[in-house]
Amino acid sequence: MPGEYDGLVAVVTGGASGIGAATAEELLSRGARVAAFDLDPSGCSDEILGLTVDVSDDASVRAGADQVIDAWGRLDVLVNNVSIAAQGTVETNEDAEWHRVLDVNLLGVVRATRAALPHLRRSPAAAVVNIGSIAATAGLPERALYSASKGATLALTRAMAADHLREGIRVNCVSPGTADTPWVDRLLAKADDPEAERAALNARQPHGRLVSPQEVATAVAYLASPRSGSTTGVCLAVDGGMQELRLRPRT
Repeated sequence: MPGEYDGLVAVVTGGASGIGAATAEELLSRGARVAAFDLDPSGCSDEILGLTVDVSDDASVRAGADQVIDAWGRLDVLVNNVSIAAQGTVETNEDAEWHRVLDVNLLGVVRATRAALPHLRRSPAAAVVNIGSIAATAGLPERALYSASKGATLALTRAMAADHLREGIRVNCVSPGTADTPWVDRLLAKADDPEAERAALNARQPHGRLVSPQEVATAVAYLASPRSGSTTGVCLAVDGGMQELRLRPRT
């Protein structure tokens, strides 16, 4: 709703492309002032405060939070969106790759939230939304490391919700199915037959297509909204029914 976020300040990590960019623009359209933390914030619109932040570097994250406070004096909503891809089984990824992916996908959430907490505690409408994945709750082939990172994000969401509820901070999670983003495009480009792989991904989701970034952004905006004050510790699936539905094959 226009004006729903009037007066509030939001930070979206990985906010310059894909789901993050859609989320930043959605919050902006609802009245928030929005900062995007990204390694390359050049893709942000002029109305978004694009900041060069590396979530794998604690000093970088804290500096980004300080810049937001310097600009606007408050921080009300944090969307932990940034993540990196990983393919393979437990056998095919070396320890260094496990550390690299978990450092971004899991510890990136920790660092950004830790930097935001002192400011969130002062907000009358504090909310954190973590971006999870269907991979946290459904066994997908060749996604062992990525699934582990998103399963940990889901567990962390619930623990954070319990830790910070009495401080007036709500913490929730959105769990997308496979989304139509540049991240997925890069994965498809590595396939032997990208078009066949895309068709298989579409068919895997009961509604027959990839999830749009805007659909995920709308779910984030609902969970972070001051109008959702009784919603915390929730994981909202935006997956076309992939987790819960068992449709018969098309005939």
